[in-house]
Amino acid sequence: MAYNEFLADRIRLVLAEKSVVYTEKKMFGGLCFMVDDKMCLGIVQEEMMARIGTEQYQEALGKEGCKEMNFTGRAMKGYVFLEPEAIDMEDDLAYWIQLCLDFNPLAKASRKRKKKNEG
Repeated sequence: MAYNEFLADRIRLVLAEKSVVYTEKKMFGGLCFMVDDKMCLGIVQEEMMARIGTEQYQEALGKEGCKEMNFTGRAMKGYVFLEPEAIDMEDDLAYWIQLCLDFNPLAKASRKRKKKNEG
């Protein structure tokens, strides 16, 4: 399952313009952008996954092209999927990325897994 490389390049450009330090990690069959070692946003196929937090969640769902993120049969609160038309314009993409970046300092990092040979 591939992800949209053009969208990845657009996201990289916005992050670079904002001087954001990030790393990329392949996961969920897509690409995740990590900021401060926390999942910030990503791409799954043609859609952008945005980690925006619970305070922005309900309002975001009211915007065109935004839908709840659902991997396991139930919605993951604080995460949304953005359909291509929601992020087609550069200003729209920058808006959603900024929501993710604004939430990132409040987000909890996932626990690091110990390697088999560790303690």
